Amino acid sequence: MKLVLAEKPSVAQSIAKVLGAAKREDGYLEGNGYVVSWCVGHLVELAQPEAYDAKYSKWAYADLPIFPMDWQYEVSAGTKKQFGILKKLMAREDVASLVCATDAGREGELIFRLVYHKAGCRKPFERLWISSMEDVAIKEGFENLRSGTEYDALYEAALCRERADWIVGINATRLFSTLYGQTLNVGRVMTPTLAMAVMREAAISAFKPEPFYIVQIGLDEFIASSERYKKKSEAETICNGCSVAIVTKAECKEKTEKPPALYDLTSLQREANRVLGYTAQQTLDYHDLLFHLR
Repeated sequence: MKLVLAEKPSVAQSIAKVLGAAKREDGYLEGNGYVVSWCVGHLVELAQPEAYDAKYSKWAYADLPIFPMDWQYEVSAGTKKQFGILKKLMAREDVASLVCATDAGREGELIFRLVYHKAGCRKPFERLWISSMEDVAIKEGFENLRSGTEYDALYEAALCRERADWIVGINATRLFSTLYGQTLNVGRVMTPTLAMAVMREAAISAFKPEPFYIVQIGLDEFIASSERYKKKSEAETICNGCSVAIVTKAECKEKTEKPPALYDLTSLQREANRVLGYTAQQTLDYHDLLFHLR
């Protein structure tokens, strides 16, 4: 029996359908030699500063910076039930090995490894590496599983990113909050991104429209236009020099396009954001709701 661990319930359901694991249980699906379950995002997270020392429960300038020597992890309060299910599944005697089927990327690798280590699991695991949730892609992925150890460097890179975020976020947030007497959230990604948005908004507010000029020549069936000119005199010079126009070549082409392929989850999230303004999480929530209603 293999335990397949996905990142989201919708992904686990798609994988289970391909593998033939059709029996629904509490927090997982089972059948055809597979147990398929999911993580619901980050089940295991870095502990807060007060877990290292009770004095950190109060924000004080004198206690900064905070650099843990031995990093501690804890199960998220809202996902303890699912973590408990996964821990029991990993400990089952009939489960001989695991398949890491979280998202193909640094964060997906981190999510699986943290749960694996926190649960105290020592069973061997393989890696499913796919970028599409179509049935054919899932089937091919399981036919070409790779050893989990091949992705150790990816996991270590994810650890570096996570711990760097913690160090910057915890220390910078507490520093600026204690200096200015109000909560000021600072993050490695959040703060630069916010700064870019503010600078862009300032540039938009300060924008002053500038006129431009183009030269157009009206022909029997279409209009030919020139490039843009900032100065009216430049456009007038071109215009005055065009007393006669000779069309040397005009083409009209018909193109055919293949119908677009069916959505996978990633392309669906991207299109829903572009057309409807949904976040990736909103699209995932609606997708899961429709799956259950079906």
